[in-house]
Amino acid sequence: MPTFFSRPFPDFKTASHTAIISDLHLCEAEPVNLRFPLWKKFKTRQFFFDDVFESFLKHCEERAQGAPVELVLNGDIFDFDSVLKLPDEPVFHMSWLEKHRGLFPIEERSRYKIEVILQDHAEWVRALREFILRGNRAVFVIGNHDLELHFTEVQTEIYKHLALPDDKQMQVRFVEWFYISNQDTLIEHGNQYDPYCMCEDPINPYVRGYNFVSLKLPFGNLACRYLMNGMGFFNPHVDSNYIMSIPEYIRFFLKYMLRAQPGLVLTWFWGSVVTLLHSFFDRLAAPIRNPLKIEDRVALIAEKANAEPRMVRELKELFVAPAASNPFLLARELWLDRAFIIFVAFYLIFQLMVVVRSIYEISFFWAFIPLFMLLPFFLFYSKSVTSLVSGYKEPDDRVLAMTSAITKVNRIVYGHTHHTRHEIIGSVEHLNSGCWSPAFLDVECTKPLDQKTFVWIAPSESGSRQAELFKFVDGKSELLLNPGRSIN
Repeated sequence: MPTFFSRPFPDFKTASHTAIISDLHLCEAEPVNLRFPLWKKFKTRQFFFDDVFESFLKHCEERAQGAPVELVLNGDIFDFDSVLKLPDEPVFHMSWLEKHRGLFPIEERSRYKIEVILQDHAEWVRALREFILRGNRAVFVIGNHDLELHFTEVQTEIYKHLALPDDKQMQVRFVEWFYISNQDTLIEHGNQYDPYCMCEDPINPYVRGYNFVSLKLPFGNLACRYLMNGMGFFNPHVDSNYIMSIPEYIRFFLKYMLRAQPGLVLTWFWGSVVTLLHSFFDRLAAPIRNPLKIEDRVALIAEKANAEPRMVRELKELFVAPAASNPFLLARELWLDRAFIIFVAFYLIFQLMVVVRSIYEISFFWAFIPLFMLLPFFLFYSKSVTSLVSGYKEPDDRVLAMTSAITKVNRIVYGHTHHTRHEIIGSVEHLNSGCWSPAFLDVECTKPLDQKTFVWIAPSESGSRQAELFKFVDGKSELLLNPGRSIN
């Protein structure tokens, strides 16, 4: 069975037809909560799309008219951060935090999580297996929510479930963060340009703990684990579901969470504190590096991505600095700054009332007067603080131009944002494949957001390959967007 360092690799440098999808966020099936049916409803088996995925693969083969299809699974195909299931008889010690918010990214734990995902999505696995057996190939690009694909045992578990014959196993490949298709298209998940979701060093992704090796997770992953996993009425696949104003949070709480989760404030507070502390201490942890093997590692990454070693090093220079470098910024994103202001205000007013009561016999209810006086200032401050999470997700024009120059291609495909995009920026054609995830604009899961979209690249009449953006609906593909005019 192929391992992470298997060589030689088959030649993937040429491809006539390429299909690119991203952000499937395959996860375990959430049991239906009979008392509170909206609790993580988006994660229940009702919204699995394994059968649609099988139809999609057959549709791609029909479009290719007998030519082999290159399927690029462009990041966040699996969602390790949302897996909460625990082994019945664990062979490792589980902390209290793991029991409540999911297993840590350590190899044997990550192997267990991918096994849970693949067992719950057996139909998806079977569809991909048959697709490979019919002469096609699949490339997994690692995203931010499936960083645990870096582990050898996790990749091996996927090969095990695919159960491919020896001559077909190498038609499945895992690449670190980018892939060049047919020397004309750069494919990246895109999280490396998002400070909240970037893997600090995908060349050396591991850090050493006490008697274990783990992955260093970005802030976005930790927030999903310690916050979103405990707040089941917020859908983590849509920013507007959990980034709100104070009045919106209050209305949301009263409508959906008052009966189901009255202690939400405590859940949020300890989850935010754990996220902030974990991000801070992870930032201090140095990646495990072996100077004698760095060039071999770079060469391996380049070979799997159909690139040159210099491209690996140069693309890495474009990465943004992780948001964990600024703990104060993270505290603002987690609303801990507002919690601190409230705590300080209550403490000072309490101390003031203690002094006043030592002189005059008055009720503590008079403390509400200064609190009400401070309320407008607090609301003004809260309204002035805006989340920067969404604004960093889409790569800017400079990144597009630089990645194009480094890899010598004029077409770049990203995922990560969950929003489709197809436009011409300068000389670079930029596409975003959207998402397949259970992303809904409402708690009732009646308003899906851009689901089941894909990028299709095929030969044109001129001989060069042409890219188009489609949505897969009822077994057919609908053209979504045409490239716009240059905005450069």
